[in-house]
Amino acid sequence: MVKDLDIVIVNWNSGNYLRQCLSSIQSADKDKLDISQVVIVDNASVDGSAERLDDIDLPLTIICNRENTGFAAACNKGAENCSSEYLLFLNPDVRLHKDSLTIPIEYLEKPENKKVGVAGIQLVDSNGNIARSCTRFPTAKMFINGMLGLDKLLPGIFYSHFMNEWHHRESRVVDHVIGAFYLVRRSLFEKLSGFDEQFFVYLEDLDFSFRLHQSGYFSRYLVETQAFHQGGGTSDQIRPERLFYSLRSHILYAYKHFRWTTATFLLFMRLFVEPFTRIGGSILKGSMSQLKDTVNSYYILFSNLTDIVKQIKKC
Repeated sequence: MVKDLDIVIVNWNSGNYLRQCLSSIQSADKDKLDISQVVIVDNASVDGSAERLDDIDLPLTIICNRENTGFAAACNKGAENCSSEYLLFLNPDVRLHKDSLTIPIEYLEKPENKKVGVAGIQLVDSNGNIARSCTRFPTAKMFINGMLGLDKLLPGIFYSHFMNEWHHRESRVVDHVIGAFYLVRRSLFEKLSGFDEQFFVYLEDLDFSFRLHQSGYFSRYLVETQAFHQGGGTSDQIRPERLFYSLRSHILYAYKHFRWTTATFLLFMRLFVEPFTRIGGSILKGSMSQLKDTVNSYYILFSNLTDIVKQIKKC
């Protein structure tokens, strides 16, 4: 039986990455698979990356936002245009291998895997190194370990929610697979109201995986196929803003899923402890560019505290 798949790609100044990603979709094996459409949601790019794609032999739908609405909102907007049984959220800096699509969908189609709501695959970099792309659901302790840098100083004792200690060489059930390649049953995505748009970027996929888990489903990491992932991608262009949005998302995640008192303690740590940890780490590395980016990130964070507090009240 042929299965339907829709692919959603959020684009923001991705340059040639987007074209390479689309070309890899075009070249991927589609045995017993019908790609109904590839929806590109362009978040007000200025580099022309979402233009002149007529030569790509795919059923493209291009949605152009007049402003950058954020990753979660753009994903949801793209998903609104989809009707296939399976929905793949794919980063533009990912290039699929031949069987990157068929193997995870074949896995989800097996009756014994009906409780698997999300599937991810093994991601590799340009040197063939396997990326550590799975995470645990974070706890307050894990957040604190990260803020103090303990997970880097003594990773065998102090874990973060990133599964960096695991080699990622076998398939297994995990709490979360990162959203660079995030294959989900569309019915579940709609049932859970998609990604939470309070997360402008970062942790929206982790939040969804947690809510999926609460609903009785789980995520599966598959090593039977791979895809190339550049990592960093377009966010390398805005490093201070990237850290700011990560900090913002961590704050909102804590208030959404932890007790208010715990989240408030973590907020205090984010504002008055973690900056010095990060600054100290930059100085020890001798990286003036990282030091400058860190200072700028926290300047943006403190400048946006009023807006963040408004978002906290919605959690």
